[in-house]
Parts: sequence; structure tokens; C-alpha cells
Amino acid sequence: MTTLKLSINNKSYQFEDLDPRTTLLDLCRHQLQITGPKKGCDHGQCGACTILINGQRVNSCLTLAVMHEGDEITTIEGIGLPETLSDLQKAFLRNDAFQCGYCTPGQICSATALIEEIKQNWPSYVTEDLTQPNALMAHEIAERMSGNICRCSAYPNIIKAITEVLEKQIQQNQQPQNQVDFSNEALSSAVTDIWSPPPSEAQLKSPPAQTDQHSNSPNPNTANRPQPTGINS
Repeated sequence: MTTLKLSINNKSYQFEDLDPRTTLLDLCRHQLQITGPKKGCDHGQCGACTILINGQRVNSCLTLAVMHEGDEITTIEGIGLPETLSDLQKAFLRNDAFQCGYCTPGQICSATALIEEIKQNWPSYVTEDLTQPNALMAHEIAERMSGNICRCSAYPNIIKAITEVLEKQIQQNQQPQNQVDFSNEALSSAVTDIWSPPPSEAQLKSPPAQTDQHSNSPNPNTANRPQPTGINS
């Protein structure tokens, strides 16, 4: 008989003869009635099942429960309940950062880990200065949250909510040697619409298209062509 012990939301659970194929998501939802993590795609592509394992975000639909004995597992219920909301949960409410709410638990779990990653100066794919990531840029947050899909397209307000909490926590915890740029230039990417990715290298290298349709320079294809007679110029 095999016994599995797990710590979920600071509570200890013990399971006897658990099917080793059971995912952490199914264990939480079907055996423990911890229904905050949602089953969306069940392929690790939507992020609705995101939870925290030892502080790092993980797609719980892709990880087996038997792999995590001794780990600290946190779901949205462990981050905050209605009477004890976290700062990030309150920011989501203030900024209307959700609509149907199905993806919201995963979004908040992912954003909670994102903030801790930024505090440790972890770079992302779009980080320009690896020694000093400018985490308050909209495209930085969008890239770091790209594993969490919102089918209601609440992305602008999700980024606003994360930015609000992130700015406050960075200002409180930043060290003198790890200053973050809070200048107007750094914050100029205020989220007013859905963020669009920067142009690719091929787009930057391509010559600009000619837009002046009223140029006086002759067209080389027609400059020497004889004009038909009997037509007033």
C-alpha cells in the first residue's frame, strides 16, 4: 500500500493507493473539492489550471500528483478568500480585470508568481536589459502573462491590475542597487488598448512604402510613352 502526503494551501492531506496517473488538477477538483483551478483545454495551453508549486506557476493539468510530495502547493483558495482577498485580487476587482471569471483564478495565480519573479530580476523573452528588467512596461507584463488566455479579452484591465500592485510592491521592496525606472518614458506605455507586439526584424529592415501619390517626378514606365492624339491634356 502506497501512501502519498501532500501540502495544499498549508493543509496536509494523505492519500492511500492513489492512481499514479492522477493529475494534480483532478486530485484538487474531484477528490478535495478545491475547485479554484479550472479545467479548460486540459493540454497546458490555456492557463486556467495554473497553481503555484513552491512559489512557481505550474499548469496543474500537466503534472502528476505523485510528483509533489513534500512540495508547497497553493491554489487560488490559498492566495485569498472573499473575506481575506490579496492585494492582487482587490486590484482585479477595482480594475474590472475579468468578465466571465473562468480564467481568473489562473490569471491571479500566474500574476502572483510574476510579481515575485520580477522582484528577483528574472528577465523575460522581451527584456532588453537583462540586468535591470523594466517590468512596468506593458509588453513585459503581456509577455510574462502570455501563458494565460482570457477568451473574454480582458487583457488591458488585467495588465492594469498587475501594474498597480507591481508598482507599489517594487517601490516598497526595491534595493538601491536594483533601481527600477519609474520615469515618464518607462510608464509611457499606459494600457489603453490590447497590446500589440513590436515589429519584427524583417519589418524593420524593409524599405518604407511610398505613400506620396501626388509626386511631381515622372513615372519611368510612362515618361517616354507617346501620348495618344485627339485627347485634351
